[in-house]
Amino acid sequence: QVQPVESGGGLVQAGGSLRLSCAASGRTGSNYFMGWFRQAPGKEREFVAAIRWSGTSTYYADSVRGRFSISRDNAKTTVYLQMNSLKSEDTAVYYCAGRSSAILTTTPRDYDYWGQGTQVTVSS
Repeated sequence: QVQPVESGGGLVQAGGSLRLSCAASGRTGSNYFMGWFRQAPGKEREFVAAIRWSGTSTYYADSVRGRFSISRDNAKTTVYLQMNSLKSEDTAVYYCAGRSSAILTTTPRDYDYWGQGTQVTVSS
């Protein structure tokens, strides 16, 4: 079982940057994805980005591609989300989640383990 713990959220002006971290304690394997999701007030939780624990495959939502970058540090079992050129519409609670499968999915209910979330607020 993997327990993700997010950190790094905060308040930033539009155009600025933030880096979120997700410490994934527990056992992971090659057939494992770590994903970032976000949920704004009154909206459904949506996929942001994902990375396969082994290899270099990364995946992004269209709304963040080119601005956000997901990466991992296997030694620290940590996944990062570097967010650049932030917009007010990026304001949300950001969640880290783990999925024990060789198949990528962007559907929140398909992820097995969730962190508590970290707030990101972008002021315009």
